[in-house]
Amino acid sequence: MKEALLSLFKAEPRALLIVTRILKLHLQGPMTRHIKGSLRITGSKSESNRLLILQALFPGIRIENLSNSDDSRVMQRALSTREQLVDIHHAGTAMRFLTAYFASREGVEVVLTGSERMKQRPIQILVEALNDLGASVSYLEEPGCPPLHIEGKKLKHTSVELPADVSSQYISALLLIAPSLPEGLRIHLIGHITSLPYIKMTLGLLNRLGIRAEMQEQTLSVYHTPKVTDQICVVESDWSSASYYFSILALSEPGSRLRLSAYREDSLQGDRVLCELFKSLGVRSEFDADTLVLSRTEQALPPRLDLDLVQAPDLAQTLAVCCFGLGISCEIKGLHTLKIKETDRLEALRTELTKLGAQIRVTNHSLHLEKSEGCNPGITVETYNDHRMAMAFAPLALKTNLFIKDAGVVSKSYPGFWEDLEHIGFKTEAVGSY
Repeated sequence: MKEALLSLFKAEPRALLIVTRILKLHLQGPMTRHIKGSLRITGSKSESNRLLILQALFPGIRIENLSNSDDSRVMQRALSTREQLVDIHHAGTAMRFLTAYFASREGVEVVLTGSERMKQRPIQILVEALNDLGASVSYLEEPGCPPLHIEGKKLKHTSVELPADVSSQYISALLLIAPSLPEGLRIHLIGHITSLPYIKMTLGLLNRLGIRAEMQEQTLSVYHTPKVTDQICVVESDWSSASYYFSILALSEPGSRLRLSAYREDSLQGDRVLCELFKSLGVRSEFDADTLVLSRTEQALPPRLDLDLVQAPDLAQTLAVCCFGLGISCEIKGLHTLKIKETDRLEALRTELTKLGAQIRVTNHSLHLEKSEGCNPGITVETYNDHRMAMAFAPLALKTNLFIKDAGVVSKSYPGFWEDLEHIGFKTEAVGSY
């Protein structure tokens, strides 16, 4: 079987699973910087992908407000396919979660692959943890990276150790399959825990489904659950996607106001910390039932922002670009995981902000931005196959006209982003394709 799979992997054309618009977009802000409007944001990609794995394990779960992102559609396709070659393209979450899922499905044999960038992204820590539990996962090209050959096994061991300062998706991948294991699973985390809110999100979703899952200091325990009660799970809208509107409000005139739905005050998503982070940038957030109401206050801005985003690294691009647009300096720490994302996000930020006129330097785990005097006009922002680069830079259209290259990359997490910007007054124009 393995030889046949290898032949299939080598022969299969490298077609994209999701076709997106590939173009350069000319982006201009509204005629006035007084922003008003209401938007419904797509369901959380993070919650959706976790629930899709749990639904595959417990088919009685029904999911509403599922994310319409490429990553979630890739996950759905992979979980429903009977093909033995599974290509998840750029979807890093799908790569981690599906590796654990297929490894724990006795009798399943697949090759799990992705884009060229995905083949550079490390997965060794998760593979070693799964193999320690009794799985059979091996590398087909570069050791420590996809593509992977996975032979599903009955995982009999009940505990495993993992370093805690790596991607939380490795830990969540194991937590999600844990209730289906014969004796459940205990995970011992070694060292300082990175992105704790995402681990708590996974535990919270398990608890909401009636699965006993808990965290005591550095140990995570999930108990075997043979059946989950049939139920409907409504995915909360995505807080990471909301971050771009926090940035827009910070760059807008006092009195601007946006209503975003559907959000929960008791959200499981770590990026809910936006409400606190943007207070000092003049953005007030309040809840009206399931609607998040953002308003731009009159308060003076601080000359400098100092942040540690080790628990919310996906917000780094949004905050760095926003500080540049506001003309304030910032120092952001806790960013070591950004170097292994869709691109090296720290270097991408340095390159693109420098083009716009910023004085910026980065290390392997931090970003240092000096106060700026304005934005260079007419700059083309490269997106590096990274959805967050496109969306984080878009609010700068309130300060200058700019171009976003490969604007269709936003479909990875938020396909309707440009249409939603148009709804609140931004102007977009496709000026070329390639």
